[in-house]
Amino acid sequence: MGLSWYQLLALAALGICLIACLLHFIRLISLGKPHDFSQPAWKTGSAVRYAFTGAMSPARKESAYLHLPTYTAGLFYHMGTFLSFFLFFFILIDMLPQGWLAVIIIAFLVISSISGITIFIKRMVKKELRYLSNPDDFISNILVTSFQILTLIYILNPQILQSPNPQILQSPNPQIQLSYYLIFTLLMLYTPVGKLRHMIYFFSARFHLGFFFGRRGVWPAQKLKD
Repeated sequence: MGLSWYQLLALAALGICLIACLLHFIRLISLGKPHDFSQPAWKTGSAVRYAFTGAMSPARKESAYLHLPTYTAGLFYHMGTFLSFFLFFFILIDMLPQGWLAVIIIAFLVISSISGITIFIKRMVKKELRYLSNPDDFISNILVTSFQILTLIYILNPQILQSPNPQILQSPNPQIQLSYYLIFTLLMLYTPVGKLRHMIYFFSARFHLGFFFGRRGVWPAQKLKD
């Protein structure tokens, strides 16, 4: 099966994104550990582990437990993004989910897309969030939410209840195809230069938090009970 120009464009953008993200990662690795000249009060290893485990609990994050609906919406939104990216490779070869698997995926993408829209509206409406936001926040949300919505539209098919097994199906109309691959292309090209690159810097940030608070004897939190 030959690929159309917009499918090739999407694959090229994916390649550029992966190379750029790899360069970000290599740069992070080359910087090494943080330079901290204070006297260590505790071991950093347990604190770094805590940064990726217990410290991630909503109960330990004020921004989470004070805003649980938004936190939950954010979880669905992120999972919907990863699911949409995973489905891209099946959409590329016209192999779409069938049966109840398709129903579950569609339902999940509906929830994640709505979550993205509500997060966008909240950022627009709440004065505190609007003042803290910049164009990058809105562009990133628009691209990711559009990608999820177009993935949802793409896999919607009247045959989804006919079989529980994946089958090769007829692709949707050319307008949907074009919109889907162009949004994916824009998303991939924007990821390395916008806030979406936090998917790489997230791990570095958590490591630095663990290193900083561990060196000062603050983390892990269980130590404070002693």
